[in-house]
Amino acid sequence: MRKLIFYVLPSLWKRIWSQCAKELAQLRRDVFSLLLLFIMPLVTMLIYGYAIKLLITEVPLLVQDFDQSFLSRNYIERFEASRRFKIISLPLYYSQTKDILGNTKKDPLLDSLDRNIAKAILVIPPNFSRHLKDAQTTKVQILLDGTDVNNARAIRSTIRTITEFFLINVGLQPSSSSITLQSRLWSNMGGKESHFILPGVYGLILWVYPALFSALSMAREKEQGTIIQAYSADMSAVEFFLGKGLAYFMVGVVQTIFVMSLGFFVFGIKLVGDPIPLLIGTLIFLMSASLFGLMLGTRANTRIVAVQSVTLLGYLTSSFLTGLYHPLRNVPFPLSLISNILPVRYYIDVSRDAFLRGAGWSGVWFANLAMFMLGILIFKRLHKTLHKMQFPD
Repeated sequence: MRKLIFYVLPSLWKRIWSQCAKELAQLRRDVFSLLLLFIMPLVTMLIYGYAIKLLITEVPLLVQDFDQSFLSRNYIERFEASRRFKIISLPLYYSQTKDILGNTKKDPLLDSLDRNIAKAILVIPPNFSRHLKDAQTTKVQILLDGTDVNNARAIRSTIRTITEFFLINVGLQPSSSSITLQSRLWSNMGGKESHFILPGVYGLILWVYPALFSALSMAREKEQGTIIQAYSADMSAVEFFLGKGLAYFMVGVVQTIFVMSLGFFVFGIKLVGDPIPLLIGTLIFLMSASLFGLMLGTRANTRIVAVQSVTLLGYLTSSFLTGLYHPLRNVPFPLSLISNILPVRYYIDVSRDAFLRGAGWSGVWFANLAMFMLGILIFKRLHKTLHKMQFPD
């Protein structure tokens, strides 16, 4: 038995490594693909790191002040000082009540919302300051652009906060209460959005791009007919796809070092916990990504179909069903069920724990286990598909 194992294992490894070396040699000869290995993750990191902002700033706020008093101007200045709003004025052509055809124009305030000139409108009524000084209730009108519902809710909440702060500072509302709230940001004390977004983007990059290259490799084999050579050789389906998978697993390791180094040197994202769960989880995740791409490649007869498959089943699901932008509890049923079978969802938890929370194994053991089990399922599905292709009924 020992002699048999001693003979089989080196021979098995030799065939797997020869297939891996063949893939790496083809990739090395393709200069354009080598450049894409680094350009695509670089562009993705820069876009997600700099372009995506979850905090609303510079919201165009149109103010119509009918009071023109010290208090009303002070109230408006609070909005400017918050840096959440940018005070704008109506264009000059709104001063005319009729257009060039002689038709009466509609309300200029509503028209500014329709034309996307303003996202919010603040209307301060006459006698604003007199009512406040007399401790009377005064109504301030706020009109919001509800096209983006989440943004409108955030703007409304910010306006309420600024209004309360204004009343406290002018002495019209008591600042003391029975409950004093002291809050502190934990894990991400600087409140940097990139520190929340980019650890999740690591999962998106390391899932999509290794899968894309491995899917293209398998589709190219089918498209050019060279996959028959592997079937005619003394190589099983397992040896064939493990050789390819190992090659793109190594590509994924290089991309991992690249994107995490970029996150450290450009965005200052550092490890805060035990790196071992992240290291083990990344290795499991990269092998699953490579096998996932091979699985999609076996279903695609052309490279165009392979790219479309990775985009649809890899990128879109990873972007919107994994908690990358919003909590998973916001994903409606039955789409929430799909997130349970996506390895990216679990890797994002591992990555954010390593770079933000630092809980270690106690916080991410289940995520690593789930990625391992899903990797086995992908392995079995790929083996079944390739076995049928090699030995059709």
